[in-house]
Amino acid sequence: MSEIQRPGALYQQVAAAIREAILSGEFPPGSLLPSEAQLMARYEVSRPTVRNAVAALRAEGLIDVRHGKGSFVRAGETPVLTVERRISRTTEGKFVMPNGDAWQEAEEPSTYRTRTTKDTGRLLQLNEEEALFGCDRLLVDPSTGTRAMHRTLIPFEVAETVPLLAEQPCKRPGAIYWLLAQDGHKLTWTETVRARMPLPDERTTLRLPDATPVLHVARTAHGTDGRPLLLEELRIGADRAELAYTMTADKQPTRRSRT
Repeated sequence: MSEIQRPGALYQQVAAAIREAILSGEFPPGSLLPSEAQLMARYEVSRPTVRNAVAALRAEGLIDVRHGKGSFVRAGETPVLTVERRISRTTEGKFVMPNGDAWQEAEEPSTYRTRTTKDTGRLLQLNEEEALFGCDRLLVDPSTGTRAMHRTLIPFEVAETVPLLAEQPCKRPGAIYWLLAQDGHKLTWTETVRARMPLPDERTTLRLPDATPVLHVARTAHGTDGRPLLLEELRIGADRAELAYTMTADKQPTRRSRT
């Protein structure tokens, strides 16, 4: 029996006690928590109090509730998929992304016209409400079942200079890079990654467990003059995937000696 003698709502006190038992190793990762009846007896509280405590721990991401089986301590497992973020070129000059061939499209891509937001405009160095071609894909890795939401955004002014982009804006990124290179651009890329809690549609589409953040990756392709030409966004569950990067040391600019 564990006596609850702490300030705060009773369910919060029970949640704190269970949390301590998890962090101390009494309930190890992957283990089944005691039943509601056992928790009621252990902490001498009512069933609603236990349920509210479990709900609070579920919202924190400490436990998973499996209907018909009970509540389990969430295991801090290594992600099942490593997503390589390199870009390579073949001897023919075509662009290849690792993992690119492994992803399968779970449904037909969606092509549409949209406009820049504050965030996408910042990355594309455009004002808000500038016209864009958009393409959304739902991708699935067949070996692990990992799902990812992929989006490409192409400014109208870029598509106007490469007519095939305006006609087929839903080409895969490697094919878009090829078209831009054929148009004379020497491409470079910048990429940012942030973790955030998912929106309701992202949680449903990506099939994320409770309290699981999404990794939001934004990659911008720049032309010869450094102008952004294309924005790609990848959203994937942080519980399923990790990102891997190959880094090289930049050359320091040559210092000129004073004469």
